Amino acid sequence: MANAKTVSPPSEQAVSSALRTLGTERDGLIALMDAIGNGLGPIFTAAVETIAGSSGRVIVSGMGKSGHVARKIAATLASTGTPSHYVHPAEASHGDLGMIQQDDVIIALSWSGETSELADLIGYSKRFRVPLIALTSNAESTLGRAADLCLALPKADEACPNGLAPTTSTTMQLALGDALAIALLEKRGFTAEHFRVFHPGGKLGARLKLVRDVMHKNERLPIVSLDALMSEAIEEIGRKGFGSVIVVHPDGVLAGIVTDGDLRRNLRPDLGSLSVASIMTRKPRTIAPDDLLATALEIQETSKITALIVVENERPVGLVHYLDLLRVGAA
Repeated sequence: MANAKTVSPPSEQAVSSALRTLGTERDGLIALMDAIGNGLGPIFTAAVETIAGSSGRVIVSGMGKSGHVARKIAATLASTGTPSHYVHPAEASHGDLGMIQQDDVIIALSWSGETSELADLIGYSKRFRVPLIALTSNAESTLGRAADLCLALPKADEACPNGLAPTTSTTMQLALGDALAIALLEKRGFTAEHFRVFHPGGKLGARLKLVRDVMHKNERLPIVSLDALMSEAIEEIGRKGFGSVIVVHPDGVLAGIVTDGDLRRNLRPDLGSLSVASIMTRKPRTIAPDDLLATALEIQETSKITALIVVENERPVGLVHYLDLLRVGAA
């Protein structure tokens, strides 16, 4: 008997399948939003208050696909200021229950609410009075009834045409986990500076650095006075190598900037004898030293500029060049 060949679907069929899947999952999220606005909201609020009021960690657990979602929820909570980690329900029955303390809070995920591997975890929460938050579609299930708080997800069709592979259900679980994490983040006043502590690596970590961490300052800063001639400004541009020079008033307050673009626009034989004030760009874009590099990148890309003046108390204290953002991996 000849082996059956796998036939790839035409592109139209693949696109249709993708749109159908995304549409089904979108409908699940809409149902979840409706549920939070019509009955689930107070329980969601109570879950946020319970976690925020705990002095311990959030223990997230689940089996199978719910377990994969639970790992992601734990990671998102931990990275946004809520100490959290994942405990495998089967491993919990073989010693890992010792990871859970009385001041912790447990979030258990099971779409059916009848996942047998969660039984010992549920029993442990009852024995030691560890608050248990259920994330399930069946409030009347074993998990739903045992929980102190049950976040009951609305029924929704799976995107799988056989109605079997967890797709819409896991999307809804994941979205509700994100909603918990962000609500807790906002309640705790978790700032970008806090976020930076937990995300020091990669491009995200680079963008969360502060401007003062990479800015050029002191003798590296290209500066001329407002009464200088363009010959001095051109010399300063060449000496410092940033393609621009900052112009200041006699009291040190920022007056403007002269860029290589200004030079090109005003190229003429007597350019060097002109005053800086007659050439400079007034009210240049600026940034504060304690702003994030992500903000600097957004300003430079939106304004299509390469040099950004760092200002404190109306006085230039530094300069950030686009090449600096490339160098540290923020761009």
